[in-house]
Amino acid sequence: MAKSHDVQLICKYRVSLHLMKILFLLTTVVLFSVHADADWPRLRGVNGDGKADGSLPFKWSDTENLKWKATLPGPGSSSPIIIGDKVFITCWSDYADGTGDDMSKMVRHLISINKTDGKIIWDKTVPAVQPEDFANGMLMEHGYASSTPVSDGSSVFVFFGKSGALAFDMDGKQLWQTSVGTNSNRKGWGSASSPILHKDTVIITAYDEGGAMVALDKKTGKQIWRAPADGLDTIYSTPLISGGDLIIPVASEVWGLNPDSGKLRWYATYNMGGNVSPGVTVVDGTLFVTGGYPTAGTAAIRLGGKGDITAANTLWSINSASYIPTPIHHEGHLYVVNDAGFAMCIEAKTGEEIYRERVMKNSVGQSGGGRRGGGKPFYASPVLVGGNLYCPSRKNGVFVIAAKPTFEVIAKNTFASDSSQMNGTPAFDANRLYLRSDRALYCIGE
Repeated sequence: MAKSHDVQLICKYRVSLHLMKILFLLTTVVLFSVHADADWPRLRGVNGDGKADGSLPFKWSDTENLKWKATLPGPGSSSPIIIGDKVFITCWSDYADGTGDDMSKMVRHLISINKTDGKIIWDKTVPAVQPEDFANGMLMEHGYASSTPVSDGSSVFVFFGKSGALAFDMDGKQLWQTSVGTNSNRKGWGSASSPILHKDTVIITAYDEGGAMVALDKKTGKQIWRAPADGLDTIYSTPLISGGDLIIPVASEVWGLNPDSGKLRWYATYNMGGNVSPGVTVVDGTLFVTGGYPTAGTAAIRLGGKGDITAANTLWSINSASYIPTPIHHEGHLYVVNDAGFAMCIEAKTGEEIYRERVMKNSVGQSGGGRRGGGKPFYASPVLVGGNLYCPSRKNGVFVIAAKPTFEVIAKNTFASDSSQMNGTPAFDANRLYLRSDRALYCIGE
């Protein structure tokens, strides 16, 4: 009996040990999947807040910490997105890109790139619906491919302005194409808002092309709802869904819509006129909104209520603003390098400006505040990784700035072989940063 009892104990021990090994392996696989393979499916990441867990090198160049470089067939200001082992990005070619001046030949591209080695898997072109806006003035500050794709994991959705919204499967097969209008704004600046997803719909901000926000069925491209509004043809902001509301900043106001119908639920006014580019930030029930030109401002507004919530819900409002890049909220502060090249830190609770420093003048290894090329020095929004902000300038490299209430530039990185504009907000995945210029897509990692 004693021997039998011992055998039973040994068997139980071996079974328990075997189960422990299985659990350990499963846990390891799950943890690795969560931390190493998190997708970046839309502009500014999963939550549209520009934040990611992980780590990145502070320094890179053509020869240091560059995993790969993919040459693109044309320029663009959109951001890359990442789904599984693929990176998707848009651009345009054959008109006003240095290769041709015949507008009728212009095409837009949706490109799939292997995340591991940077090789192009497929490149799908879409002829531009004519006539397009002429390539002059402010339009060429961002170009004809400024909207970032969005994906639900099985399809990729793009917005190409007058050429409409389109859906592709992961192998590049076009599923549908839907026009949302072919108008032009009074300034001829084109459009730049990116599509977002809600349930079974793709929501398109088409104030420029169609004077409305539009929701399309993901499977068919058919219109589900249309929310028209007059006079909003220079709205470049990408909306955000938070707390059950579809939130979009417009000239002098911010709106909360029902994402299932497009009906207005609430609105608030603040000091922001003219065209609007930055997105909104929502943290713990508080909305932070910035932008506007020629009048600009930043405000904090408590969410909740119906109709005009300005008086009851406005927490603070200041004149400091970012005209194009969207701020990031981190540990009680808002951080951004605005379009004028000033790094700003604002206390989120009070609206107090903690610092405002000119980045070019104070950057590491750079004397003087000049920049190559014209236009505003920053268009891209920062991303926050490992407690640091990664902030691409348009012509002077990518600045790494500490996300803390004391201004500190940690590094500035450039590619000596590429002097083209860098307008797109970066993407992050598996401890790698993906940067796009008008010439190439770069993958940065140790």
